[in-house]
Amino acid sequence: MPDPKHNEHFFFEKVRDLWTGYAAEHSQEIPPLLEALERETHQKVLQPRMISGPLQGRFLSLLSHLIHPSSILEIGTFTGYATLCLAEGLSKSGVLHTIDCNEELVSLQSRFFNKSPYAHQIHQHLGNALDILPTLEGPFDLVFIDADKVNYSFYFDLLIDKMKPGGMLISDNVLWSGKVLESAADKDESTLALQAYNQKLKQDSRIQSVLLPLRDGLTLSRVL
Repeated sequence: MPDPKHNEHFFFEKVRDLWTGYAAEHSQEIPPLLEALERETHQKVLQPRMISGPLQGRFLSLLSHLIHPSSILEIGTFTGYATLCLAEGLSKSGVLHTIDCNEELVSLQSRFFNKSPYAHQIHQHLGNALDILPTLEGPFDLVFIDADKVNYSFYFDLLIDKMKPGGMLISDNVLWSGKVLESAADKDESTLALQAYNQKLKQDSRIQSVLLPLRDGLTLSRVL
């Protein structure tokens, strides 16, 4: 017998891909450097679907332009697509700190960062974000979390006091292909962690949050 939950997830992803594609076609054009990075990610990197992609990338760029941050923190660099999108809105003297634990991706990230106008503003950190975050002083105007889901709540606790009032925290993959809508098995640590994290953001009085069904779910949280 086919698994009904598998069918539901498949349907969810197909519908999401359709509306995401249409939305991307009717949004700002993608810079050529990002198009090249997306192609290379799909050609050479495992799990290329982890890339932020055109629609989410344009959304991140727009938010960054609105905030015009002087300091950005990104947890989870992957191949650097979202990094470059966020950097588009940096102030001229602004800096972007991006953290990732995958040493194999550093050279790819650096190559594309160095081709961009923001090379001197992007600071790469290789290692465990839980160890690196305490060493970064902040304060941050904009934070993007897109890393291992089981640690989202720990990342939040480490960075919330390093954010400026009015700053924006963006949390990715908070819908987790619809899995957060269901009762999760005890062994499904990522889903359980995201369910707890989503509830945590809703209840924390230090932030104002809205969860958007964009791609795999983005929560925007404004620091009060």
